Amino acid sequence: MTNIFDQKETETVINRINNLRVETKPKWGKMSIDQMLAHCNVAYEMVYEDIHPKPKGLKKMLVKLLIKPFVTNEKPYKKNGQTAPQFLVKDSKNFELEKERLINYLEKTQSLGESHFDNKESHSFGKLTTNEWNNLFYKHINHHLNQFGV
Repeated sequence: MTNIFDQKETETVINRINNLRVETKPKWGKMSIDQMLAHCNVAYEMVYEDIHPKPKGLKKMLVKLLIKPFVTNEKPYKKNGQTAPQFLVKDSKNFELEKERLINYLEKTQSLGESHFDNKESHSFGKLTTNEWNNLFYKHINHHLNQFGV
């Protein structure tokens, strides 16, 4: 899988994001372009911001057992798959602001590098390897950039 921690790959993803326009329509799914960008930002908010409640107890155990393997493997997401409730974006968002936030998160992640994420505790899945973090980050954003044709 593409290594999002590689500077060239991060630049490629950012170039794809910069090819998005407010009028860009999805090839599938119900999200608008601004909602998709806000949705992608949630993954990074869970790493860098303390604004989403963490699963606890039985819920955390189930998330680790059932969801983690799906999110951190290399198999691409299917079109129109379900998403976790905290990733649902129902309101309109500011396209330019969400785009800027996503690019800033990507640049921050790349600048921190792989070593920062090695065995780093995730919001929902416990400690992840750098490969699992890479798959989590890249697979998700790639899925949605493909959804919007970039």
